[in-house]
Amino acid sequence: MRVRILVIDDEESICEILKYNLEKEGYEVNTANSAEEALTMDLPSYQLFIVDIMMDKLSGFDFAGKLKNNEELENKPIIFCTALADEDDTVMGLNLGADDYITKPFSIPQVVARVRSVLRRCNIQDHLQANRSKAKYESDIVFQGIRINRNEKICYIDGQDAGLSRTEFDLLLFFLEHRNRVYSREEIIRNVWTNVVSNRTVDTSLTRLRTKLGAYGKHIETRVGFGYGFKENV
Repeated sequence: MRVRILVIDDEESICEILKYNLEKEGYEVNTANSAEEALTMDLPSYQLFIVDIMMDKLSGFDFAGKLKNNEELENKPIIFCTALADEDDTVMGLNLGADDYITKPFSIPQVVARVRSVLRRCNIQDHLQANRSKAKYESDIVFQGIRINRNEKICYIDGQDAGLSRTEFDLLLFFLEHRNRVYSREEIIRNVWTNVVSNRTVDTSLTRLRTKLGAYGKHIETRVGFGYGFKENV
């Protein structure tokens, strides 16, 4: 049984980025774009909630209060993930019973480490077995003549090793798993890079990736003023 996590944030891009990266770690992740939507879901089935604070109508604090006033849910761990960075907000969140407090902008490795730490402290052990099982084998991702072997960390173009760098590999993997949608440079940075880089770095990396993809490079779409995406039909 995999650990189930519910991400609640009114920014759809944040939900998608957290879902994508936490699922890579072996967790089962669902998302909700408001506290109201989350309250209609099967909350007892989740082992962890990652919650934004500043949302319309019901805030993340309101949602946490409802959990803590429900005998069936009061011991479920909560991580607040928010742009509110003041000490008073942090103290209030922790006093409400949150198990951790992450401020935006965040790094993906930080979020993953915090999730593991909270689950470990709460004695939720299934995630360890799930992560090990997930690491054993991951099926290839294929698009036309592109094949990504996620176990060997190799991209093949028409049967030949494309010689992608780690960043190029991660970029292509992200795009192939999120096709036909344009992402801003900031969204791509949050998802692919573990350190702080400039928008220019994104542009340069994608130019190199296009070159290495050869004829398939045309599927990486540039939307001026918006960002990049991988378009299946060109």
